[in-house]
Amino acid sequence: MERGSAKHSPRLDEHQKQESEGVVRGGGPTHAEEWKEPEPMPAPGEEAPSRHAPGHEPGAPEGIDSYGVDLRSDIARWLSDQIFPASREDLVREAERPEMPGEVAQALRRVPEGQYHNVAQVAKALGLGFEERRW
Repeated sequence: MERGSAKHSPRLDEHQKQESEGVVRGGGPTHAEEWKEPEPMPAPGEEAPSRHAPGHEPGAPEGIDSYGVDLRSDIARWLSDQIFPASREDLVREAERPEMPGEVAQALRRVPEGQYHNVAQVAKALGLGFEERRW
């Protein structure tokens, strides 16, 4: 009896042969698990389906540009949750810290009068945009 491979046992060779027989004979389904099946290619002019759940796509949320995302992230990094709720004066006081990056300090000095409960409210007041989570 002639074997097809010297790497596997005859039993494994036969099993692999049966799994791939459908593909070899005419493109029909194989007996392999679904996760082993190759994904179909999109037709010409057709968009590939998204691999992300709705609302969890990568990139900036609608209404926020990359500058806003970066600045909002930096503000969140430098403002502790312990500061909130905070007034404009509290935020300006934080901006005076010597280790505070210049761009973040300038943004905090531009915050309008008001009471802020979190970084998202500060970002919205600065016009950086905000995201709404739909659960």
